[in-house]
Amino acid sequence: MINSVGVVRKEAENCNCLQVFFVSGSFKVDSVEAKKKEENFRETLRDMANSKYEYVKSFELEDEVMLPNLMVVRIDGRDFSRFPQVHEFEKPNDETALNLMNSCSAAVLEEFPDIIFAYGYSDEYSFVFKKTSRFYQRRASKILSLVASFFAAVYVTKWKEFFPQRKLLYAPSFSSKVVSCASAEVLQAYLAWRQQDCHANNQYDTCFWMLVKSGKSVSETQEILKDTQKQQKNELLFQKFGINYKTLPELFRQGSCLFKKKVEETVKHDENGNPVKRLRRKAVFVHSENIAGRSFWNEQPSLYNDLGHFTKDIGKIEPDFIRSFQFENKLLPLTWVVVRIDGCHFHRFSDVHEFEKPNDEQALKLMNSCAVAVLEEFEDIHFAYGVSDEYSFVLKKESELYKRQSSKIISAVASFFTSTYVLQWGEFFPHKELKYPPSFDGRAVCYPTYNILLDYLAWRQVDCHINNQYNTCFWMLVKSGKNKTQSQDYLKGTQTREKNELLSRQFGIEYNSLPVIFRMGSSVFRLKEAENGVVSGKKLEGEVVVDHCNIIERCFWEEHLHILSYS
Repeated sequence: MINSVGVVRKEAENCNCLQVFFVSGSFKVDSVEAKKKEENFRETLRDMANSKYEYVKSFELEDEVMLPNLMVVRIDGRDFSRFPQVHEFEKPNDETALNLMNSCSAAVLEEFPDIIFAYGYSDEYSFVFKKTSRFYQRRASKILSLVASFFAAVYVTKWKEFFPQRKLLYAPSFSSKVVSCASAEVLQAYLAWRQQDCHANNQYDTCFWMLVKSGKSVSETQEILKDTQKQQKNELLFQKFGINYKTLPELFRQGSCLFKKKVEETVKHDENGNPVKRLRRKAVFVHSENIAGRSFWNEQPSLYNDLGHFTKDIGKIEPDFIRSFQFENKLLPLTWVVVRIDGCHFHRFSDVHEFEKPNDEQALKLMNSCAVAVLEEFEDIHFAYGVSDEYSFVLKKESELYKRQSSKIISAVASFFTSTYVLQWGEFFPHKELKYPPSFDGRAVCYPTYNILLDYLAWRQVDCHINNQYNTCFWMLVKSGKNKTQSQDYLKGTQTREKNELLSRQFGIEYNSLPVIFRMGSSVFRLKEAENGVVSGKKLEGEVVVDHCNIIERCFWEEHLHILSYS
């Protein structure tokens, strides 16, 4: 069965007319000829995936950070001026919130062995990869989205540990970028720049919030601090509030750095009860006034061996020089942008969390709920299509979201999707513990025309059909007693008709009667007024809905022109 929404279509080219009546979830076919057409349609899906639609992959561009450049991934809290207000963080610094950020960064270093060093303050963190890293083939979009995604997931997971009495009111997210440092000297300048930024911002914020707490208005405070220098701010704090800035906690003034060093740990005890110790690489936190200083850096063998020596101390920093090394792709204007995210190691994730095979309906509904949240968060995203652990989000052609900076768009979507996934886990799996944080990597691809965009979406749905049919056969064979290798060998070279016959003959399953969410995947879009009452009764114009419909055939798009608003 093919599915669509709120449509009645007739094809009456001859007396043997085909009438197709679309209903919520499926359609009925009232002729033998139509049933044959449907069977032929399904049999051609694999050929379509490998021929008709496969060309859309050619629009994907490589964004490899070439060796010997050092890779730095910097994440920043997205809209974190609002987030601390809503969650009532202490001003100018909330030590618990900073410790949460630090704990997340430690988890990142534990998760990704190629990350050697991290530095962070406030709502930002920079992660430095070892110079020889070939992580994800050094593809910038994959790396930056994965780090932002995992960081966001850990942030939500650890929230209760740091704020046990405070509810996380909405999903946090992070934007990220890659800085490609051409040498150790550029890395040194980058780190010095970030720590100087920490010093300057913290000094200003300390003055600002002390003045506000003393009764000054925001505008008055801004006027008082306008054009003040470092020494003037120090004097203001001391004379007016009795605060010696240099005695404030190092965590606030210097930020936090984290790197891996060899630490002796007890791994077991021998038969006499004596500890057996081994040297292991473990992440440790350090607060230093000058993390880019030669004396600090070169005292750490794990740093200069994996990242390089700093031969001299750095002088004046030129931020524009450092920004020139930012690895950024700006997406072509007036093209359809698709951000596609994929679950990272979700085979393992689904096994650990005991998802039902071949499809876990609750897990799919959780993915769909996250996609709905993405469309509600980002107005420029007009359509999404998802299957299994992947989702494709389509931005309107005229979108200027983040000035079409690829890194910000990808990371914001991936991290928001991930933190929502963790936040909503309990709603869909109330009796199942989330055993570790999930993560998603992403990419952004530009499609120049409406027709090519539709071919991309058709390609993803064809892939859904092919994979679901194979997986259904595979897992039924496994559940019947065959091992995985035997099941793979059994299915090798089989065609659509043969798989359908296998399911019907051996397991009494009619493939076309399986739930449409499994066979069709999920489409997410906003309603328009004309659809009210037809699709969803009381649902309102602009409401984001999930449906399971045939987006391969153009009739769906002809009936829903408002989704992509093409002319």
